[in-house]
Amino acid sequence: MLKKPLSAFLFIIIAAIAIPAAGLWLTEKETTQAPVQEEDPTVDVIRSDTQKTESVPLEEYVAGVVAAEMPASFEKEALKAQAVAARTFILTQTLKGMDVTDTVDDQVFKDEEDQKELWGADFETNKAKIEAAAQETEGEVLIYDGEPITAAFFSSGNGQTENAEEYWQSAEPYLISVASPWDAAAPNFEQEVVLTKQEVEEKLGVSLPGSGVVGAVIKKTTGGRIGSIAIDGKTFTGREIRETLGLPSADFQMTVSDADVVITTKGYGHGVGMSQYGANGMAKEGKDYQDIIAHYYPGTVISDAQTFLNR
Repeated sequence: MLKKPLSAFLFIIIAAIAIPAAGLWLTEKETTQAPVQEEDPTVDVIRSDTQKTESVPLEEYVAGVVAAEMPASFEKEALKAQAVAARTFILTQTLKGMDVTDTVDDQVFKDEEDQKELWGADFETNKAKIEAAAQETEGEVLIYDGEPITAAFFSSGNGQTENAEEYWQSAEPYLISVASPWDAAAPNFEQEVVLTKQEVEEKLGVSLPGSGVVGAVIKKTTGGRIGSIAIDGKTFTGREIRETLGLPSADFQMTVSDADVVITTKGYGHGVGMSQYGANGMAKEGKDYQDIIAHYYPGTVISDAQTFLNR
């Protein structure tokens, strides 16, 4: 989590108390030569490979998240939107007192060595581009009603984002379903997953038909994903099916074909918040990161992280 920097003001007060009376006769020149500098905030990250906690400067951490969570080939304005979302996420976790890992359980983080391995010969170019995206949004976080938001994001959708309460059963006024037509350009927009019939039956605890479409959709979500579906007399949410079978998204259709179940899906991720491919599509159309943020997190405003760290 973020560590709050020592206040220069507090340091000066303590120092003044400790100074003997004779020391009070310092000249104005002497007292202004060496001002106390505030340290930059840092993030404590539990590294998955070592299980050790590393302290990383905040903006370096943000750049490392952008490097891991979004392709470096994306438009700069999309990278900047991701930087703001990443910074907001870590601030929210800090204010909650939560530990932070470098995995998808929180948000993926790659340090310089990881980035070299990821990008190879393109390391210097990609690093400069992503660091610029972090620096040009330095300190910026998203707030709603005066508090930092849950800045959810995902890879790509089915053309529409999802209401938070329809996936997580927890409503947020800024995590509501909005159109995301740019998702159709994502390489993972439509996918096909093939599982054995036996595996699906065992994981879901059902018996499947010999052929044909599996299940009857009871309800669709606002974002066009499976809200609930009945299979062999049992009712599941789309999220349950997605997570149990390891599907890319909760927008799916299952069909039995011989000994296999063929599952077609649209989008990749939970669908709540900012679509990364949608952000890139908006940037390609000339929208800046503030436009992207306003679209995917409606009603939020940009604020300064330091305001909350100093509380």
